[in-house]
Amino acid sequence: MTLCPVALAVGCKRCPVFSVCPAKSLIGDYRPDAKKTEPAKTKAAGKSKR
Repeated sequence: MTLCPVALAVGCKRCPVFSVCPAKSLIGDYRPDAKKTEPAKTKAAGKSKR
């Protein structure tokens, strides 16, 4: 549940005090693993064998 008024308006990443905020994961919407949810795709996976 997001309680921070800045996180509600624009999100934690756009907050001017994001780097020093001690409660960004407690009252904000910051999720440190949000970028790592999808595994990286390799080049070989997209090529078909002929």
